[in-house]
Amino acid sequence: MNAQNGRSADRGTAAVLRGCIAVAWLVASACGAPALVKLPSGPATPATDAREAIAQAMSACERVDSLTAEIAVSGSVSGQRVRGRMIAGVAKPASARLEAVAPFGAPLFVFAARGTEATLLLPRDDRVVEHGRPAEVLEAATGVPLDPQALRATLTACAVDPSAEGARAIGDGWRIVHDGDGEVYLRRSPPAAPWRIVATVRPDWRADYADFQNALPRAIRLSGADRRRFDLRLALSQVEVNPALGVDAFTVNVPRSATPITLDELRHSRPGVREN
Repeated sequence: MNAQNGRSADRGTAAVLRGCIAVAWLVASACGAPALVKLPSGPATPATDAREAIAQAMSACERVDSLTAEIAVSGSVSGQRVRGRMIAGVAKPASARLEAVAPFGAPLFVFAARGTEATLLLPRDDRVVEHGRPAEVLEAATGVPLDPQALRATLTACAVDPSAEGARAIGDGWRIVHDGDGEVYLRRSPPAAPWRIVATVRPDWRADYADFQNALPRAIRLSGADRRRFDLRLALSQVEVNPALGVDAFTVNVPRSATPITLDELRHSRPGVREN
């Protein structure tokens, strides 16, 4: 492929995020958003079938190399109500893009990350954060401290680094599995149903999943350990699995006129928590 064709392909992959999804900044419905899962308690026994349960629960999400979706968001961040819609794109191993769209004109913000670096552009203010750590930049903008890998796992109800060692069973319907610095909760109901990851619990946040279609969630509850920090309901639609996304899809075109902004200034303005 020559250089001109390569540039055309990159422009095409960026268009996947913008062109394949009709977007508008609308009131986000909480319909279908899950309540917090009542996690099991009581005596637990070693889960001798944990390896098989993990494999079954992750059989669909592990096949997701890339994903795009429109996300209706509602809830609160730092005590402020938030409603709106975002365009999301994620890809293995660690790429992500989020655009907070408005009814007219430029997005409220554009966030893109690859690996350990992130850029966030505020098109309406002509301000930019560059070369930041992805989780820190996203937390400053939205209140939610997820890096690209964690964001992809959250949108697909997947584990990042599950370990069958030390897994616990509570009854026939629950398995609790260590996953990095947290745990994932697997459930099957009735007993003949397939195992699914219904909750991810980290030290600072948790995610609860519901409304599975093709073994992937369409409704996600994302909340901080202290829900006053953030408590969000995400409703996914227009989901496309494994679209072709190139490097350009996870790159922000920063205008030369854009003025740098610090993370502290970004937290103060927090464009992702304005309610329309």
